[in-house]
Parts: sequence; C-alpha cells; structure tokens
Amino acid sequence: MGSLIIYLSSCLCLSLLLFLISLFNKLWWIPRRIQTMMGSQGIRGPPYKFFYGNTNEIINMKTEVMSSPMELSHHIFPRIHPSIYSWVKLYGKNFINWYGHQAQLVVTEPELIKEILNNKDGSYPKTKLEGYVKKLLGEGLVTSEGEKWFKQRKLANHAFHGESLKGMIPAMIASVEMMLERWRQNDGKEIDVFQEFRVLTSEVISRTAFGSNYLEGEYIFAMLMKTAVIVSRNFYEVRIPLIGQLIRKSDDIELDKLEQQIRESFMKMIKEREEKVKMGKLDNYVNDFFGSLLQAYHDTDKTKKISIDDIIDECKTFYLAGHETTTSLLAWTILLLAIHTDWQENVRKEVLQLFGKQNPTPDNIGRLKTMSMVFNETLRLYPPVINLTRRIDREVKLGKLTLPPNMEVNIPITQLHHNPDIWGEDVHLFKPERFSEGVAKATNNNTSIYLPFGLGPRTCVGLNFASTEAKIALSMILQRYKFSLSPNYVHAPMQLLTLGPQHGLQIKLHSL
Repeated sequence: MGSLIIYLSSCLCLSLLLFLISLFNKLWWIPRRIQTMMGSQGIRGPPYKFFYGNTNEIINMKTEVMSSPMELSHHIFPRIHPSIYSWVKLYGKNFINWYGHQAQLVVTEPELIKEILNNKDGSYPKTKLEGYVKKLLGEGLVTSEGEKWFKQRKLANHAFHGESLKGMIPAMIASVEMMLERWRQNDGKEIDVFQEFRVLTSEVISRTAFGSNYLEGEYIFAMLMKTAVIVSRNFYEVRIPLIGQLIRKSDDIELDKLEQQIRESFMKMIKEREEKVKMGKLDNYVNDFFGSLLQAYHDTDKTKKISIDDIIDECKTFYLAGHETTTSLLAWTILLLAIHTDWQENVRKEVLQLFGKQNPTPDNIGRLKTMSMVFNETLRLYPPVINLTRRIDREVKLGKLTLPPNMEVNIPITQLHHNPDIWGEDVHLFKPERFSEGVAKATNNNTSIYLPFGLGPRTCVGLNFASTEAKIALSMILQRYKFSLSPNYVHAPMQLLTLGPQHGLQIKLHSL
C-alpha cells in the first residue's frame, strides 16, 4: 500500500513538474525567444511583461480615449487604435506587441500587407478562435480553413450572387418601406438612425436568410447580440493556460445558456423545414439561405455534405457579418451626408434621375456611380472592421523578415485608410471624388491598399449583399427626405463587433 502511495505521489509530482515546465515555456521562454529574434531584424516594440504582455497598457489607453467624446472630425485612428497610433510613432511602421503571451506583429506597410492577405502558399491562415469569441462565431465561413472553408465558400457564393441576390431585393425593399413608415410619424423631429438601421438590417437578414421563419430569426439575433456584448466585455481578458479554463465566471455561465438557446432555436427551425418538405408543403429545402444550408446537410455526396453544427455556425456568421457591416456603412454614410449637404444633393439627384419616385430596380442599382463613390469614401474613413489578424504556424518569409511560428499578424485597417503617405495630406477629409475613377486610382501614388471587406481569396463573400441593401435603403431615404445633423449628436466612434457611433446618430428629417 505504501509503495502505491509513493508511486501515485511521484506521478502527481511529475505531472505537476511537466505542467510548470510547459507553463514556463509558454509564458516566458517562447516570448523571450521571439522578442530576441525579431529584435535582431530591427523589429522593436513595447517590452513583453510576464503573463499579461501589453494588454494592460492597451486597455488603459482605450479606456482613456473612450471616456470622453472627440471633436467632429474624421481623424479617428488615435481613438480607435490608441496603442497602435502611439507605438507606430515610437517603434516604426512594423512593430511587435503582446496580447497576453501571444506575440503580434503589427504590419502597416502596404506591400507586406498585400503579401499576407494574398496568402498564395497558405503561410498566413486565419487566427484560431478560442473562448468567448469562438462561442459567438463558431467555425463559420469567416473563421474556417482548408476543405471546410472551400465547401462553405461555394455555398455562400451561390447564395449571394446573380439570381439568388436578385431574389432578395423585394424583401430588402419591403423592410425599408416598414422603416420609412415609422419615420413618417417623425417628420421634422429628431430620430436615432443608428438604432433604426439596426432594426432594418436585422429585418432584412431575417427575411432573406430564414424566409417565413424570420420572427424566429429575429429572436436568434437578439441572443447573438447579447453574446456579442459579453464577448466585447471580455475581449482583452488574459487567462492562465489550462487553469483559466477551469475557473467559471458569471459570463461563462451566461454564454453557455445563450449558446444552448440559440442551438435549440435552430434545431426547431430545422425540424419545421424538414417536416414541410416531408409533407409536400415545400418542393425542396432551397428557397432561402437557411434552406440552401439544409439542402447541403441532406446531400448524399460527402464532398458537399455539411453538419448541423456547420448550419448553425454559418447562420451565426451570416447574421452577424451581414447585419453589422451594413448597419455601420449606412450610419456613417448618413452622418457624412448630413454634414456635407452638397454631396447629399448630388446623390439624391442621381437617385431621382434613375428611379424617380419609384422603388430601386435590380437593373439600375449598379448604375449608382455617385452613391458608390460616397460609400467607398465612407468605408475608407469609417471601415466597419478595424483590423484583420492572421496566424503563423511555421517559419515564413515576409519581405526581408523571417517570422517564427507561434506569432500572429495584426493589420490595422484604420491606420491604412488614414495614412497620408497613401491617400495624401487631405486624408482626413470627406472627398468621394477620390473614387471617381475607381478604387485602383484613388490613392495619390497608385498604392492600392483599400480593405473595407478584406483582400485576396478571403474577401468578404457578402460584399454584394451589403452593397445592394445599402444602396436600396439610401435611395429610398433620399427619395423622401432631406436630413441634417442634430445638435444633440455626440461624436464618439467605438468598436463593438464593428465600428459604430457610441451614443447613436441623431438626425432631423425633413420631407421633400
């Protein structure tokens, strides 16, 4: 008996020793080795601090700038990325910082960014999601890799292009009409259009994704937004490897409940759709995005088949990405047109020439050139997604640099879109005419680095969906109203999932 106790004690001590060695390796040895290797190549940055890295500094900078609004200026980079704004000036265009014990190379040089995002040899895969963020997005199109990503991308391409996208336009128009009906009660009054656009885009996503189940879709969306708030609240939290996963907080418990509720709602919708097909009430599954996923789930070809978890994750991704990006684009466009009324009139004139007082048509939506210029400039000044990250699993060459494994690459989109070396000294001014000859010729030195929806093979598949929805909504608003900025508006851009106005966007409506 005594020898058994000694044996078990030895095993326990050995396991503890191995755990401590592994912990020391992750929290000290690997960070020091990476910092030394990058320093030898001229890449500096704020020094690594045991366990927390630079997260406390990043949080303190963000808390300080977010504690008060800013002046009504489009120079938002110091507010959105205060740490990167400071460290680029201190350490150079490319520098290394630390998200806990995770090394991040921040890259702002356009040619290096193009090399990363084109990712021709697969050296820069998507960052693996863990913890809270994984509960929000799962393994949908935005986060998946390899064969799974290819299968999901093919499904999404079919859903958001050509005739499928055209088929969504009536639902988009109907949803905008419902919003404008609410607005008729507020003529000459102040209205928070940011909240209005949140409702609108949720309605559009629900109808186009789930068809007749759109009310259930809206319920799911409400739970996803609760999840997003919790994720945002814990974004910079650093946990001890292994031990951190064993300690349960109230947010962990709440997230588990929300995840279970979301799953149960999807399972209910899946069973209802399957029952309708089985009873002959529907000829097949495919009459919306949800149906196309369900069709793939029932496919007998293993190369096309997806799982129930895939369906749920894809719907989450479509909901969050489609809703958030369009809401952000519409809100900031309204802000800019409320300030620059000359451009508001230019776009209105174009809309009335193309559509008159009639609803937008699929054939003419693509002819809105002036509106496209305004949208492009809005996305430059206020990109919905403020940064992109990629991981490095093996040693790779980036330009003249050799990057070790166990690193991430962080691309701050806001910095690129506000860089005077790329866009000129008027970089912080609203000038849609930059895009009069398209994106490729918009910069002052033909350095085309414009990333509102990514670049390369991972360019956002919902780009056409978001663009079409935004053009329809803005056209129908301009046909009916002039609008001006309320004196109650407080300029405070902030990131939740995407970039939005922290205190809403109050404007005054004036019927035409």
